[in-house]
Amino acid sequence: MSKVLLIEDEAALGMIVKDSLIYRGFTVFYAESGSAGLLLFAEHRPDIIVADVMMPDMDGFTMAEHICRQDRDIPIIFLTARSQTSDVVRGFELGGNDYLKKPFSLDELVVRIQALLRPRNAAKEHDAHFNIGRYTFYPARQRLSIDGHDIALSHREAELLRRLYQLRNQVLKKNVVLLELWGDDSFFNGRSLDVFITRLRRYLKEDPQIQIVNIRGIGYKLIV
Repeated sequence: MSKVLLIEDEAALGMIVKDSLIYRGFTVFYAESGSAGLLLFAEHRPDIIVADVMMPDMDGFTMAEHICRQDRDIPIIFLTARSQTSDVVRGFELGGNDYLKKPFSLDELVVRIQALLRPRNAAKEHDAHFNIGRYTFYPARQRLSIDGHDIALSHREAELLRRLYQLRNQVLKKNVVLLELWGDDSFFNGRSLDVFITRLRRYLKEDPQIQIVNIRGIGYKLIV
């Protein structure tokens, strides 16, 4: 769930935007001033910032300068009633990624937020990893690592290991994984799945604490 830091000094507008973003599945931290926004940024490290430009104690541009010194990659959308080219240029020069003129459509704001978060979320997904005993598993990269040694996995191997890890110490049902990864749970595909389980056991053999056990007639269990 992506975290949005919203800074808007018009309380009525701020609450409308906040409630709308929460309804669409975002976690929202709301501040009514630039200085309060800086405190929330330091505390919660949001994924994106939506900030009004004109605020009484610290304008959005000044706040963005402070934030970009700490995180130059965080996306920022400025909200403003201004339309002068010089203001738009300054916002982009200070690290802003987008500009939305008031009054604006909430649907348009959501679309712009999602567009800016897409590459950031893709990068997180690419770098996501799990520790399985002594191994490090990178699902998106389809890779297992142990003691500086990398093991390249096929797509099905990586997806099977992902499911086993997500249900670690619980049973992964054979018919479910066959339908998800093979498309049907025929006897032939079941034998193919057994081969993939054998391969994963071989890849994980360097850590004897890790086991993939057969649960007869039901499925498999990853024990870590």
